[in-house]
Amino acid sequence: MTGPTSRPGESQPTVIEGRMIDTDRFRPGPVDLPLDPCTIVIFGASGDLTQRKLMPALYNLFVNGGLPDPFLIVGCARSELSDRAFHERSRNGLASRGGSDLSQWERFAERLYYRPVIYDSPASLGELADFLRRLDRIHGTRGNRIFYMATPPAVHELVGAHLGRTGLTKEGPDGDGWSRIVVEKPFGFDLESAVALNRALATSFQEKQIFRIDHYVAKETVQNLLMFRFANAIFEPIWNRRYVDHVSITASETVGVEHRAGYYERSGVIRDMFQNHMLQLLAMSAMEPPTCFEEDRVREEKIKVYHSLRPFPVDRLNDYLVLGQYGPGLMDGRPVPGYREEPGVDPNSNTPTFAMLKVFIENWRWQGVPFYLTSGKRLPKKATRIVIKFKPVPHSMFRQGRPEDIQVNYLVLGIQPEETITLTFQTKHPGAKVRLRTVRMEFDYLKDYAGPVLDAYEKALLDCMLGDHMLFWRQDGVELSWSYLTPIIKACETCRDPGGLLHFYQAGQWGPSEAVNLHPDTSAWIV
Repeated sequence: MTGPTSRPGESQPTVIEGRMIDTDRFRPGPVDLPLDPCTIVIFGASGDLTQRKLMPALYNLFVNGGLPDPFLIVGCARSELSDRAFHERSRNGLASRGGSDLSQWERFAERLYYRPVIYDSPASLGELADFLRRLDRIHGTRGNRIFYMATPPAVHELVGAHLGRTGLTKEGPDGDGWSRIVVEKPFGFDLESAVALNRALATSFQEKQIFRIDHYVAKETVQNLLMFRFANAIFEPIWNRRYVDHVSITASETVGVEHRAGYYERSGVIRDMFQNHMLQLLAMSAMEPPTCFEEDRVREEKIKVYHSLRPFPVDRLNDYLVLGQYGPGLMDGRPVPGYREEPGVDPNSNTPTFAMLKVFIENWRWQGVPFYLTSGKRLPKKATRIVIKFKPVPHSMFRQGRPEDIQVNYLVLGIQPEETITLTFQTKHPGAKVRLRTVRMEFDYLKDYAGPVLDAYEKALLDCMLGDHMLFWRQDGVELSWSYLTPIIKACETCRDPGGLLHFYQAGQWGPSEAVNLHPDTSAWIV
């Protein structure tokens, strides 16, 4: 059998993971596969998300060899900025973060452009299209483009439609000249708006071209959850209703609403955190093992979890839901205002900043096991973790000891800021008496690792360049999540006595006291 032929002086293609690879285009870095040349177009480039997250992520990828060669970055926004002004703004943003190695900034900035754009103007988008095609010819980026929507959802629909009219969304038949759009959450405001948003994007992009980003799922320790579950024979057999008492998934924040009052007053904590982050973590914790580690197979198993969610009992909200709103309090010893005192917030607002949901998954593995999803603002500690509490032993032979000495086992998966896995178990206390004690076995994710560490946005951007959807939402998943949560949101918003559902807690405390009644195992959700 003969391989591909090439003329003298040409690079010899090789095969990596079943793909024919031109080794001249291979750049060692955070990925094992080469990246196609491309242009990354950021809409909303003058905004906070670009300066705090996207530009640092792209620069760090560049420093660590994680961007293709060639690559271009084109920032777009309504603001009238020159290339130089955009460079300075981006560099200052990196410098303000501290710890960034700026020694390669000048080389990075050579690939950085800016174009003012009027989002609702087809002519303005047409001018951008001409500019991008001109850059393709000059730099050899082959018409490969990522359009990153760092803008409000309303702009997604406008820009998506206009991009289709420019022809920039069409892809070449040979796989070259690809086009992808990255959409930040929120993916709509409810089920109806999520369907409308997708309908608007679908006028210009196919589903395979749409990347709905959830940076929580791009965190290393969230991905490690799948490896932990499905690569270890000692855990997967007990990951079910026979051995698990309950699962707690908590994402706590120390910050308040800050400058997002306009958005947060319309959304509240359920729209802001549960439709995306919390339900993604739920799916990763509860999904069945896919037949292989491929994007379609993994995403299909996550979809099955959403299909299996027991409809939320909206006629008995108090038995399954606790809502809270932070009042004035102390954070790190300094006084902070309550939510209703924040700039831009209605003084009589009933918008929840804390929620705890008790949900059930009706399938063979999880029937009867409660999952507690908790998230809130102005809590004492910023942390995301998943806690699995196992059932007690069926029979204790240590009756001479105190019953409270025999503790159940916990498995704690730290997502952020501690990236750890901790297992508690019982051993004998040293000494002549027969006494039990709880000890911990702990794994630190980054211990003894010296390579580059990718943050969530770096990982997500890499996957976009590779065309890998595994960590991104599929549209049916978005619609199923909204189908589950929309009745809860409507029941809360149309309640005749919203004050009866909304409980208050001081900033710096772990939510309202009513949460303890719903989930009395406070060690599982109070970090």
